[in-house]
Amino acid sequence: MTTLADSLHPLHGAAWPNRFALAPLTNTQSNDDGTLSDDEHDWLVARGRGGFGLTMTCAAYVAPAGKAWRGQLGIASDDQLPGLARLAESLRATGTRSAVQLHHGGRRADPGVTGLPARAPWDDPARGVVALTTAEVDAAVEDFVAAAVRAERAGFDGVEVHGAHGYLVGQFLDPRSNHRTDGYGDSLDGRARMLFSVLEGIRSATGPGFQLGLRLTPEGNGIALPEGREVARRALSSGLLDYLDMSLWDVFMRPRGEGHEGLLIDHFTDLPRNGVLLGVAGGVLTTADAEWCLAKGADVVTVGTGAILHHDFAARALADAGFRTRERPVPREVLRAEHVGPAFLDYLSAGWDDLVA
Repeated sequence: MTTLADSLHPLHGAAWPNRFALAPLTNTQSNDDGTLSDDEHDWLVARGRGGFGLTMTCAAYVAPAGKAWRGQLGIASDDQLPGLARLAESLRATGTRSAVQLHHGGRRADPGVTGLPARAPWDDPARGVVALTTAEVDAAVEDFVAAAVRAERAGFDGVEVHGAHGYLVGQFLDPRSNHRTDGYGDSLDGRARMLFSVLEGIRSATGPGFQLGLRLTPEGNGIALPEGREVARRALSSGLLDYLDMSLWDVFMRPRGEGHEGLLIDHFTDLPRNGVLLGVAGGVLTTADAEWCLAKGADVVTVGTGAILHHDFAARALADAGFRTRERPVPREVLRAEHVGPAFLDYLSAGWDDLVA
């Protein structure tokens, strides 16, 4: 019988000390040039000290044109390496494993921040979005690969490719609008080509001990559940991944599309894994929630809101079967004591209705 305290052994690299992962949470704390700030360093290192088996950064942009918000962490330039190396070293000292989430905003990049037009798989004149040429798609793939190499040089245990939530990689998967005829669109094989090119490139360019994960949306952002399941199946059988991180929004939710039985989680925990770890994320706020995820068949429980409310959510859940997060909304000073910096607090106050008092 598996427990939350059990160590995990990915196909590559070092074992994770337990089954908890910190979600890659947007926190807007980086410096304007994408370098790591002290507040972002302290936020992440506190979660490493707080018992998470894997600690992931927020989405880090792999190219300047892919930056999606002010205060976003970058891994697009060697100029950003010193801060990343400092973070990797600090995380390693806590005993956690570490990963950088690799991200490109695509049509969701912010021209007001980048100073560049947003680029995507297709033109969208109403939004000022310009379609990438084939050569530019190939270059975007190389941006992801170069960023992974930087993460390895910095000392992280691995990277997670952000293929969820309608950002660039997920935009290629969208059948509603990606009708490209250059091999990067139309059929599922074509629409998934960018994703798997990124994964293959990273696996080829990094060492045998480097861990590679992928975050996917199961449905939504144009992806219907049967196709979301098929992409996940292909990823699990690709021989490229160490873990697949399914962003369910709420681990207890049912599929939104009609004609699908059971819970959303059920459509992924039954897939053959071929040694790849399957993680699930969304709405885990108690030890019982996390244990339920394992009972449903997940290998890893990814925690977001709970880790904002308690830097040591993982340690508390491992120690107490009855642990529950504190009631919301929470005073700012309480969150500051959990190493949530001022910029992150402002972001949470503006975008989350019930978190900050």
